[in-house]
Amino acid sequence: MRLTEQQWHGRERAHVERMRRWTVPHRARRSSGDKHPVLDFLFTYYSHPPAHLERWQPGPGVVLEGPSAARFLRRGGYHEVAGGVAVNEATLTAARGRAAERTLALLEATARRPPRLSCFGLHEWAMVYRESPQRLRHPQLPLRLGSAGTDEVLESLGVRCGHFDAFRFFTDAARPLNALRPTRQTQPDLDQPGCLHVGMDLYKWAYKLGVSVSAELLGDCFELAADIRELDMRASPYDLSALGYSPVPIETAEGRAQYARAQESFARRAAPLRARLIECYRALLNASDQQRSRT
Repeated sequence: MRLTEQQWHGRERAHVERMRRWTVPHRARRSSGDKHPVLDFLFTYYSHPPAHLERWQPGPGVVLEGPSAARFLRRGGYHEVAGGVAVNEATLTAARGRAAERTLALLEATARRPPRLSCFGLHEWAMVYRESPQRLRHPQLPLRLGSAGTDEVLESLGVRCGHFDAFRFFTDAARPLNALRPTRQTQPDLDQPGCLHVGMDLYKWAYKLGVSVSAELLGDCFELAADIRELDMRASPYDLSALGYSPVPIETAEGRAQYARAQESFARRAAPLRARLIECYRALLNASDQQRSRT
């Protein structure tokens, strides 16, 4: 595909405007020292800088025409081709190739599983279980049911979290209550499409591709992560009403049904994004294999 200078400038402007919905408020909060318990997660837990999120890139297989395309050569990962500038996938290093192989295997394994919709967001409750108020991740927020009420919900409903990057934040008292024992090594065996954190992590797997993913796909994954994060915290034990977030009260049957419906909707929305990322990782590894065979 070839894009004229006018075409890719238009796409660039659209992407920057789209992402500034989140990056501009984040920068304002950071400069003033304000904390946002829902949205900060997208820029602190995930390590992609806001400036990079705003930055447009075409992805592989696209030739950018026009004199101003030369500025992409200063970023790294691009080279001159006939009539313009394009991504140079031959720059894949051996270490990055091994990481890409592991990520592809994880994405493919997850895609083969049906979503499980019975966890009800209790991972967030396990992160505060029997914890002192001073040690909570969001000590500025009250618990909707208080400490005792929160602990009682977790004990009565039980927790079955299979995502290691959620489980590792459980309190010491909560870990034995989890029906599963996820580790980094078992992640390909346990990640499943209904998990909110697995859905949010599509954003991470997108930006890990570097220039080998289009800004539009990266933006789609980020928007999904932002929307999932909202449900994640609305279903948490924290009271977010002062910030304008109504609770999803998973301590009730109605709240659990509401959570499961939203969880299923996110799983459907994530599936095509996961499929597109799988294609990106396969293409990246194929390009690397072809390059090695020529050398």
